[in-house]
Amino acid sequence: MDAELDVDVEEGRPALVRVSGAGDPGAWAAGHRDALRRAVARHGAVMVRGLGPRDAAEAGRMLRNLAAELMSEREAFAPRRVYEQGIYSSSKWPPNESMCMHHELSYALEVPGTMLFACLGAPSQGGATAVAEASRVLAALPADLVERFEREGWLITRSYGDEIGVPWQEAFATSDRAEVESYCAANRITFEWTGGGELRTRQRRSAVITHPEQGQRLWFNQIAFLNEWTMAPEVREYLVDVYGRDGLPFNTRFGNGDEIGEDVVQTINKTYDSVTLREPWQAGDLMLVDNLRMAHSREAFEGSREVLVAMGDPVSLDYFGEL
Repeated sequence: MDAELDVDVEEGRPALVRVSGAGDPGAWAAGHRDALRRAVARHGAVMVRGLGPRDAAEAGRMLRNLAAELMSEREAFAPRRVYEQGIYSSSKWPPNESMCMHHELSYALEVPGTMLFACLGAPSQGGATAVAEASRVLAALPADLVERFEREGWLITRSYGDEIGVPWQEAFATSDRAEVESYCAANRITFEWTGGGELRTRQRRSAVITHPEQGQRLWFNQIAFLNEWTMAPEVREYLVDVYGRDGLPFNTRFGNGDEIGEDVVQTINKTYDSVTLREPWQAGDLMLVDNLRMAHSREAFEGSREVLVAMGDPVSLDYFGEL
């Protein structure tokens, strides 16, 4: 037990802090910000139960009080509702499909150092934001697979369009093609415009990084989550049939361009499963996650679920240099 915040740690669950009589959630967050951030540095992820923000405005104030700086999302892979600047809904994803483990924006050169979540409405079943420690994932993966990804990196290909995926105007928050091209050039993204005015991009990134503060080597990517073999089989078959593999809204490959087989995706996801920590949401819960150290997922759910998201404390991954 952590004497400073009374942090309970149980096997199979993220660290949990129980609060009673907090009053104003935003004021409580401001007053306990440093202690919470120390707890996150120690445990990787911390859930706070009992704060009970009443609405999106109160939850947003609580999240802002916990982050040194909030990021605006660029290169989004799924739509979100914007509550206010820097405060979003969770990604719009079919409730009956899980979102596999991933590190937010791990394909970008600037990523959130901290993910902040606030639950206003818990589902009737499922829907947990589970977490998995990236250093444990790295240690448990087959050594030859890690060696190849560490040597080559990973490649993400994307197609932005109105019919599938996210329109490029929404993903890059602009309708100016020149601005998109400038962003791509500055962020080492290869791009092309199709005859129909759609955008296709390719970017190669590191699959293994070192935590800039704590020094752990981490499996840090979205190789499995954004791969075609993670899609529901009927969805994958339809999209490949209609658009072809090069036209999928997103897909991942080995860094040299080779296709990633279904067996590799299954191996990665099973490894995540072996070290997953989960705690079902309750309305009013807060959760802070070190986005470099911990992957997170969203499990399938039933009922209504409202979880606000903020991306805080941006970290530049550009120091890893070109692969």
